[in-house]
Amino acid sequence: MEKVKIALLGFGNVGQGVWKILNTNKREIMINCGYEVEVGKILVRDKNKPRAVEVPDSIVTTDINDILSDKDIKIVVELMGGSEPSKEYILSSLKAKKHVVTANKLLLATVGDELISTADAEGVQFYYEASVGGGIPVIREINESLTANKIESIVGIINGTTNYILTKMSQESMGFEEALKEAQAKGYAEADPTSDVEAYDSVYKLAIMASLAFSTKVDSSSIYREGICKIDSIDIDYAKKFGYVIKLLAIGKEIDNELELRVHPTMISKNHPIANINDSFNAIFIKGNAVGDLLLSGRGAGDLPTGSAVVGDIISIIRNKADLRSIGEIKSNLPLKKVKDFNEATSRYYIRLQVADIAGVLGEIAAVFGQYDVSILSVNQEVIDKDSVSLVFITHSAKEGNVSNSMKVIESLDHVNQIASIIRIEEF
Repeated sequence: MEKVKIALLGFGNVGQGVWKILNTNKREIMINCGYEVEVGKILVRDKNKPRAVEVPDSIVTTDINDILSDKDIKIVVELMGGSEPSKEYILSSLKAKKHVVTANKLLLATVGDELISTADAEGVQFYYEASVGGGIPVIREINESLTANKIESIVGIINGTTNYILTKMSQESMGFEEALKEAQAKGYAEADPTSDVEAYDSVYKLAIMASLAFSTKVDSSSIYREGICKIDSIDIDYAKKFGYVIKLLAIGKEIDNELELRVHPTMISKNHPIANINDSFNAIFIKGNAVGDLLLSGRGAGDLPTGSAVVGDIISIIRNKADLRSIGEIKSNLPLKKVKDFNEATSRYYIRLQVADIAGVLGEIAAVFGQYDVSILSVNQEVIDKDSVSLVFITHSAKEGNVSNSMKVIESLDHVNQIASIIRIEEF
């Protein structure tokens, strides 16, 4: 049986997952691609660092040139993450005529067109299935199975850490900090969880998906972003009362050749399939004009699920054999579609205020809403203490800009103590 040698850049959780899969499923991989896949080199920062998976010392290196100069290594798998030196190493690998597989969503979202155009210029392949949905094959679905469709929308839970936290808050009445600590203890969240809980990770992934689904280049900075740090247990309880579940959703829509791109906590009906995706699972809901509604679900993170997508990309490269064009190409000549100003986006809203318990406050607030064309569907009032009450409004569909402007006025009212929470409500 002929061998194909690969190199791993980075040997953290995902790198070790790839190693495990290549060794555990060696027979299946050989059947599926016709070759034995052998790890020829592993690039690490510290050769002496203890690792859960043992590998031969002879294949471990701290020098990228050991990989670039090795003509027997045909595929480089970048699993280091971050911007640099990952970008430099990928470009150097491509220019050395080596095919590349990566799970680096930050690079794909920010410099993906440069990486892919370099791969095309060098006549090598560039795959990145694991960069978005972990083990969920969303990129392959968009680029292969759904090519007969005009994709109208793509909505998803694409961050397992935040989904785990929100699940614990909802099902076990944990506070945010407690749920975050448990996620960190289980390895779902990093010591610095900012990228996850502040939704940067989801923004990068949405940028990648939207560029493919809507056939345009997407600048991740054009995507509205709001994390989950402000979600309170009170909001979780109100969501249940109104028949909703709170999820951090990445939302991409194409309407009249304009894109609506946003990531934020969202209330959705408890009966929607995405509402029942819990713990560290991810789900991506795609609407095509021919196929209709399609739901992809699975583990979006972890060593083996993400490793599965990486090894799948390795097998795809080997199967292609010829120097084919990069899969999931973000073409440089695609027309740029306008990203709609977020203030023009529309949805329903859950708004929770803390106000003084005196006559006339509700009427004063309602008048401001009316002034800015924000129509109230319902209002719920609960006593907080002897001096203040909580007012919870559910609105009809309204423009983001109108809601934002009304909030600025309401916040300045003498008897409004706090705008405690604003959460958008999405209906599919």
